[in-house]
Formats: sequence, C-alpha cells, structure tokens
Amino acid sequence: MQGTKIFQEKLFNQFRLSDRVPEENFYRRLRGAIDLNFLYKRTQKFYGSSGQKSIDPVVFFKLCLVGYLENITSDRKLISHCSMRLDILYFLGYDIDEELPWHSTISRTRQLFPEAVFESVFTKIFGLCVSAGMVAGHTQTIDSAPVKANASMDTLELKVPEEDLEGHLREIRNISHRDKQKPLRQSKANKADKDQQTLSASTKELQAIKRRNAKWAKDQDARPGAGAKGSRYTSNKTHYSPTDPDARISVKPGKARKLNYLSQLTVDTANHVISDIRAYHADGKDSQHLPDIVKRVKQRLWKAALVWENCVADTGYSSGENYAFLEAIGLKSFIPAHGTYKGGPDGFTYHEKEDYYTCPQGQIIPFKKVFIEKKNNTKKKEYRGSKPLCLDCPVRTACLGKTAQEKKFTVTYYRSEYERNIARVESNQGRYMKGKRQSTVEPVFGTLTQFMGLRKVNTIGIEQANKCMQLSAIAYNLKKYMKFIEKRTKSGAGAQTLYFSLKNTFYNLINMLLKPFKTPEFLSL
Repeated sequence: MQGTKIFQEKLFNQFRLSDRVPEENFYRRLRGAIDLNFLYKRTQKFYGSSGQKSIDPVVFFKLCLVGYLENITSDRKLISHCSMRLDILYFLGYDIDEELPWHSTISRTRQLFPEAVFESVFTKIFGLCVSAGMVAGHTQTIDSAPVKANASMDTLELKVPEEDLEGHLREIRNISHRDKQKPLRQSKANKADKDQQTLSASTKELQAIKRRNAKWAKDQDARPGAGAKGSRYTSNKTHYSPTDPDARISVKPGKARKLNYLSQLTVDTANHVISDIRAYHADGKDSQHLPDIVKRVKQRLWKAALVWENCVADTGYSSGENYAFLEAIGLKSFIPAHGTYKGGPDGFTYHEKEDYYTCPQGQIIPFKKVFIEKKNNTKKKEYRGSKPLCLDCPVRTACLGKTAQEKKFTVTYYRSEYERNIARVESNQGRYMKGKRQSTVEPVFGTLTQFMGLRKVNTIGIEQANKCMQLSAIAYNLKKYMKFIEKRTKSGAGAQTLYFSLKNTFYNLINMLLKPFKTPEFLSL
C-alpha cells in the first residue's frame, strides 16, 4: 500500500542536538579539539561593568571561524546559514530554539577587539599544530598576493594640495573625461585624512605619469589587458579612495587596476601550516616588508621551541639589505636575485681581499668611496681609475665613450651577500627549495582566496583587513589540524608516537639513575 507522509508540528518535543550530530561530524570534533576559554580573561577589559550583556567572545570567534570555513564573508548571510545547520549550532553552543546574535553585533565586536586579540587566537591554534608535530620550523616560505579591498574604483578622487592646484594638474598631465567630472559614485563620507588627500607627487613624477599616459589610447578610455570602455589610468600618486583611505591601487599584468591590500603569507614546508599572515599597503614592495615579517616569524617559532634555518622567497624580496639582514640573524636565504643585479662591468675581474677590479687590459680600478644613491636610497660603492692609466688604452673609446677621461662605475655595497645568496640559489639545495616554495605557499594562497573567504575583505581599514586575514589563516590551520589528527588516529600513529615518547623517557630516567655508577672511580672498585 502506498504510504503518505503527513506533517504536523508537535507542541512539545524531546530533542537533543548532541543526539542528532554524528560523532564523526567536523564541527563536533572541532568543538572537542579547541579551547578558547582564555578569551574571557583576554577580552574582559573591553567591556563595562553595567548594561546589557554582549555577545560571548568565544561565540563571536567561533562564528567568525565558521564564516571562513564555509567561505561566507557576509555577516548577515553567515547568521542565516548558521541558523539552518544543526552541527554549527552544536559547535556554537546554541540550542535549536535559541536566537543567534544579530548580524551587526559581529561587525561591532570585530571593531571592538584589537589586533592583539586575534593574534592570540592565531598563536593558540598555531601552538596546537606545533604540539601535534605538524610544524618543523627549519624552512619557511614567504609570498604575497593582493586581496581586494571593500571600496570601488568609481569613488576615487583626485589628490589636491592645500592651495588649489587642480588647474595646474590638468595642464601638466593627461586625464580622462571621467576625471574632469565628479566621481561616478560619490562616497557617503570622506574617511581620508589630510595627508592622504594632499598631492605628494613631485613635478618629475607627474611628468613620468604624463609620458606613460601618452602610450595609451586617447583620453585613457581603455587600459591594456582589459576590454572595458570608459576606464581610466589611475595612480596612488594622484588618486585616493575616500571610502577606504588605507586601500591602494595595484595591478598585475593583463588585469584591471583595483583597490587592494597586500597579504604577506609565511608557510612552514612540513605540512603547509601558516606560521604568519599580515596585511600591508598594496603600493609597497615585498622587499620592504621582509625584515618585519622575519622578526615576527622568528619570535613565534622561538616561543614554540623551533629553530628557523632557511628563508625561501621569490625575486620580489631580493635586496642586498635583506641578504645582509638574514645573514646577521643566522638565516640562510634562498631568494633569487633580481635581473638588474650586476657584480661589476662585463669583462672586469673583482679581487675581494684587496677590494679592487681589474679591467680586460689588466689595469687596476681601485675602490674610492661608499655613498647613498638618492634615487633608490641604496648603499653603493664607487670604483674609479686614473686618467693616465686610461689615456693610452687601445679600447678607450669602447670602454669610456667620447667624453669620459677615466673609468668610473658603482657596485652595490652588499656584493658579497649577493654572491653568497646566488651560490645557494643555484646549488642543488637551492633548486629543491624553489620547488618547495612553488608547491607550498602558492597553493595555500589559492586555498585562502578561493575557499577560505579571502577573495575580498568585507571591512574598512588596514587594521580590520589584518583581522580578516588572520581569521582566514586560523580557519585554514584548524582544518589542517583536524585532518592531521584524524589520519593519525586512524593509522595508530598517535599511539605509536606516545609509545616511543614514553620509551625514550623511561630510558633517559634509567640512564640518569645509573649515571653515578658509570664513573671511572666506581668502575675501578
């Protein structure tokens, strides 16, 4: 006989979430694996002693983690999603008839807690990965990627100094029809400070922008690599975002210009655990951020009783100052040198001990002075020969040109650091490290942007963007950790590790007790 299901709601139910959520469910296992109760003490000072009770700080962080684990960046959509999932409600500690916090409470609480609180949660989860044996520490790979800011290019405004120079700017540089008019989308409020709105570009830099614009189509109504009409050439020198002043214009070859933040990511090569992540302004160079990244990662690894040996990154982090900095703190760099590096003129031989060059004709070009190049603010060494030596040289015209009287050239002050790094990069270990970098940090970035809610930040300001990046990295490390301990439990590796650990402890204890009886004095009795 055909059955017919009739639904009729009951007035009273006996229902327990713990009975409905399976033991192998991810969020059920996650609830038992992490303990965030330390947040109560850490966040107590940010609340008053009277008034209505706020959202539980542990619940807040769990909600944020669910958002990045489920690839949901909208707070409103996150609350709607969580209310429909029994396993997530169980993870949050809510019953089916309890109302979840209002979505705006999440954004307000995110702004209330400083970056240090999010950093402490990241460190806590990183410590779990270390205790599970997932982090080796000896090799760390560093890379960067742009993350889209929560601001539109249509709201960009021209920078204007205190005195009105808008007419002057229109004369010395080409601008599009859109710049001659008001922005397409007027921002509700201008959050940029006075420095951000003030034009800081020099006349020379503006002239360079003008020459670059001349290569474009008429009035800059098309940009290379993008077929959209009505677009414009923009620069951080001449434009700013009133919606998010910390966002910066950046571009990759063949792609459209966007307002972005720069995410600097550090990954351990053992099990691809993220050891550090931070947001920076998108108009800065990777090489400028390396010292700050290294100091932070080194301190975190030191607190976890791990020794860092190898620093692996791409050419964007290359500079003599960085090579010298890494050597000074005992790290081996595997960073390919940029294409502009030259150890000296072609055909000249360098003598490191005496610090001079010899030309192809065998003449000595001695060292003269150390100076700071103003253009790039880099430290260089000058080498200059004498006029009598070059006067009768048979290749003088080809070597000096028409006007020069003696051979003069400059070389980076950190030539020896460059050469040692290049030797490491070109060695067998260097080629191995290159493959490690490509298979470690780049896939992690892809996972964060595609599946962990880091395609775009949903906040305003660099501090808030940094919180988003840390939450995404926490969610990633948690997922790695849960998968790792599940495999170890199924394979019995955890019990085997415990067995060997207890065995080594037992033998060490026996050796310590027998040590007095192994002395030569005792054995001679």
